[in-house]
Amino acid sequence: MDFLSAMGTSSSGMAAQRFRMNIISDNIANAETTRTPEGGPYRRRDVIFGALPPQRTFAEELRSQMNPYEPLHAKVLGVAIDKRPPILRYDPSHPDANEEGYVAMPNINPMEEIVNLMLASRSYEANVAAFNATKNMALKALEIARA
Repeated sequence: MDFLSAMGTSSSGMAAQRFRMNIISDNIANAETTRTPEGGPYRRRDVIFGALPPQRTFAEELRSQMNPYEPLHAKVLGVAIDKRPPILRYDPSHPDANEEGYVAMPNINPMEEIVNLMLASRSYEANVAAFNATKNMALKALEIARA
C-alpha cells in the first residue's frame, strides 16, 4: 500500500466518524423532542458503516488486480432509524399529551449516546494517529531519498 492510499483510508475513517458524531449529537439534542415534521417523537438514529474499495478508473482497477492488499475506505452507507417504541411519560399538562395524559418521549438513553460519542471520538483519534504516522513515514522517506 502506498502512502496516499494509507492517508486516504485514514481520512475516510475520520470523515465517517465525524458524521457519526454529528448524528449522535442530534440524538442527544433531541432527547426531549416530542413533535417532529414526520409526526410523533424524535426517533433515535444510528450510522451504518461499510468498508468499500475507493472509486477508480478502469486502468486503476486493472492495476489493483495485481495487488492483493487492496486498501479499503470507510463509507457511510446510511442512517438507520431506531425501531424501539417511544417511552410514555405521564404529564397531562404537556401540549402533546394524549387523552390519558401520557406523552410519547423519544427512546434515547443519554448514557448510551455518551458512550457512542466516546467510541466515535476514540476512533477519530486513532485515524488521526494513523494519518500522522503515515505522513511522518513519507517525510522520512523523502529525507532518505535526498541524502
